[in-house]
Amino acid sequence: MLAQRTIQTITRAVGVGLHSGQRVELTLRPAPENTGIVFTRVDLPEPEVIPVNAEAVFDTRLASVIGRPGARVSTIEHIMSACAGLGIDNLYIDLTAEEVPILDGSAAGFVYLLREAGIAVQGAPRQFVRVRKPVEVRVEGVGECKWARLSPYQGFKLGFEIDFSHPAVDSTGQRVEFDMGEGNYVRDIARARTFGFTRDVEALRANGLALGGGYDNAIVLDDYKVLNSEGLRYEDEFAKHKILDAIGDLYVLSKPLLAAYSAYRSGHAMNNQLLRALLADQAAWDIVTFEDDAEVPRGFALPAFSW
Repeated sequence: MLAQRTIQTITRAVGVGLHSGQRVELTLRPAPENTGIVFTRVDLPEPEVIPVNAEAVFDTRLASVIGRPGARVSTIEHIMSACAGLGIDNLYIDLTAEEVPILDGSAAGFVYLLREAGIAVQGAPRQFVRVRKPVEVRVEGVGECKWARLSPYQGFKLGFEIDFSHPAVDSTGQRVEFDMGEGNYVRDIARARTFGFTRDVEALRANGLALGGGYDNAIVLDDYKVLNSEGLRYEDEFAKHKILDAIGDLYVLSKPLLAAYSAYRSGHAMNNQLLRALLADQAAWDIVTFEDDAEVPRGFALPAFSW
């Protein structure tokens, strides 16, 4: 039987929120079978428990935000991506502020924390959301086209194409494909950092965003080049970060998908719209488990440990 997983021990980290700039303490704790991923705002007068699900997402401006005004958790996509990449089904995440710490701008720090805590196999079967027919969301208008799609696939693979008119981005791959059964999430995707442009910083900060951003937690670009002294971690790091984000956005189901995801210029909002469109069509999906390990799709049998 392919079983659910949590972590073995408690682990902690301290950082700042990318947009809020606030110091935040994060604690990861083991959770029982069939719990899913659950955030708790322990800094509020009455701790607020916020389970992760597609309907809990209520704001997608520059990040995925769950909860409600006054009791929200923002920028969840990187830690959700790490949980998906390592096959963590059940986890308690406690926060002392409203935003998950950005750490180095990728999912690598969360991968490190989860691996440090150890992965524990539980007694209940792992549940998958299997896509049975294509579902698509699309926006088309004058000078604008973007879309995202889920299609049936016995495994989990993603294809993402970005479209930035910028010399540094144009010189890298603007389309990336990643198959969980053939690649290695930790090695191939987890270290891809978020990125931003200096021309946008003033406007973002005027709106209370990107207050914690800098060279240590993002790729920063001016009008011509990457400004980080160490350069890029992957040749196609920009597109790979969009794959990283998509994995996290899709894992708000708190169950892994059996599907092929493809997208052009999608983002947090469209990824969540895609999940809601999927869930709204009962004929488009079902829940499956695997009693026979031989039937488990590649990439799901064991957690990814190697870099």
